[in-house]
Amino acid sequence: MEERIVECVPNFSEGQNPDTIKQITSAIEAVDGIKLLNVDPGFEMNRTVVTFIGTPEAVAEAAFQGIKKAAELIDMSQHKGTHPRMGATDVCPFIPVSGVTTEEAIELSHNVAKRVGDELGIPVYLYELSQQNPKRKNLAIIRQGEYEGLEEKMKKPEWQPDYGPRSFNPGAGATVMGVREFLIAYNINLNTRDVKAATDIAFDLREKGRSARTGSNSPYYNKRATILKYKEGSYPSGLDDFVGKTIGETAAYCKDKFGFNLLELLELNGIDPQKPEGQSVKIPGKFKNCKAIGWMVPEYDRAQISINLTDYKTTSMHDVYEETKKLAEARGVSVTGSEIVGMVPFRALYESGLFYLRRQERPTGIPVMDVLKTASQSLGLTDVSPFNIEERVLGLPKTSPKALAELTVTGFADEVSRESPAPGGGSVAAMAGAVGAALASMVVNLTAYKKATGEHDKMLDDLSVKAQEIKDKLIRNIDDDSNAFNEYMDAMRLPQGTQAEKDHRFAEMQAGLKKAVQVPLNTAKLGFEAIKICEVVKEYGNPNSITDVTVGARMALTCVQGGVLNVLINLKDIKDAGYVQSMKDECAQLQHSATEMADSILNDVLNRLI
Repeated sequence: MEERIVECVPNFSEGQNPDTIKQITSAIEAVDGIKLLNVDPGFEMNRTVVTFIGTPEAVAEAAFQGIKKAAELIDMSQHKGTHPRMGATDVCPFIPVSGVTTEEAIELSHNVAKRVGDELGIPVYLYELSQQNPKRKNLAIIRQGEYEGLEEKMKKPEWQPDYGPRSFNPGAGATVMGVREFLIAYNINLNTRDVKAATDIAFDLREKGRSARTGSNSPYYNKRATILKYKEGSYPSGLDDFVGKTIGETAAYCKDKFGFNLLELLELNGIDPQKPEGQSVKIPGKFKNCKAIGWMVPEYDRAQISINLTDYKTTSMHDVYEETKKLAEARGVSVTGSEIVGMVPFRALYESGLFYLRRQERPTGIPVMDVLKTASQSLGLTDVSPFNIEERVLGLPKTSPKALAELTVTGFADEVSRESPAPGGGSVAAMAGAVGAALASMVVNLTAYKKATGEHDKMLDDLSVKAQEIKDKLIRNIDDDSNAFNEYMDAMRLPQGTQAEKDHRFAEMQAGLKKAVQVPLNTAKLGFEAIKICEVVKEYGNPNSITDVTVGARMALTCVQGGVLNVLINLKDIKDAGYVQSMKDECAQLQHSATEMADSILNDVLNRLI
């Protein structure tokens, strides 16, 4: 399970007073679970951009505390700076990074906006994904007129705030708040100092594209498509054959004389035939949600293409990187690697790793860190500067350093052997299942993409991915089982001096027991899923590894049996008779099915070997 992380990047209208900035960031950092990533003040802009991350709950609280402190310390009636602004906290975006859906982040933004409006008396305008009105999604449009024009602007019905008072707040101004996608600052390195080449490639990559060129230098000139400024009844400058013709007549002329469909060609290249005369026409670039420029980096002694990916789910790093290599090669230039500036979401880098594994016809059901290392190597992320995956990837799945799963084999065995009831059989069962799933994955990875036919490669690769997921879940269950037991023990220690305390203690103990039942039941179910994978891998996997699959199935069976035993022993103290019987029935069926399948695998393999 990915860690639940939201990023917040509030922009405060203070970039000159270090003490004010420090008080604001201290208010943010004081919230438990918050990690402050960056504080970037700009003196001339008189503005500071702060970046922090945490759980959704922690980020919501930290954002509110930062906005509250800024309103206390910043007087917008005295503020001057070069950057557009309308409030002490000018804009406060929330970005879902991992384990949090866009919808959840939008709900968070609404909750914070309402709280800021109600408790602090600051008008709040929603923007981007949080705003339903398309005319109010764009930050620049909302901020038009800035602080100085805000009082009059708020008097207009169409510019009433989404939350908070509908009257002007002279001290704090107004805040713009909403959800946007994570922005990846991504640079691609070239083996040249020629900024022109980098800029030319950037124009081809970015969504905005380039201005269309006229005359003999235009790429469309030789296609008879140099019609760059239009309105009904106008004609392309320099082409006398089209004088006085409408767009429709011009299209018919081109079809008849030159044999191509002008309107389709214009649409294909993103040119609007109804573009008003005098407006520049853009030839769009190759990627949506991609901004790019070319520049020279003296520190690296080479040109770079500096890219902002504003929605990596639409346009990925690997897609842009691979296209850049093609565009560079066409210009006699080579790509030497790339760099990520700041942080990158786990999912963005992980998807790049999967892309390159598939391209190399290698199994994708491998450990998470192996996938991320493949991405780092394939994108050349260490070409000009270090790239530490554990430090730079947001939402990287990992366990606590104190977790049982982080112990060595010897350390875990020693911990189990001590005179404490946890970790016990439930944790050991989960560990056995994790090893069983790992063996199944290993055999798949020794099989898939190794034969010329590749008849079963996709099916096996899917199984390996599933085996890895089961393995990771069972590793987490090693600790979850011990934690659930400890919660039950905590409930037992609750006071029981009064009848109310006794009732509360009993309720907490019953809830703790049911949780102590669910964790090993989940362990048993995952173990059975691992056995099912072993059954298929036995038939299609590398025949030299059938014993490995069999060992994996036996380990997974131990996982099932151990999980079931831990369920049954915890049921005896649960007073809910219906719940107890349903659990017993489920465990009996699970035990029977898993044993039957694991024994079948063992007997089949023994018959082959003897």
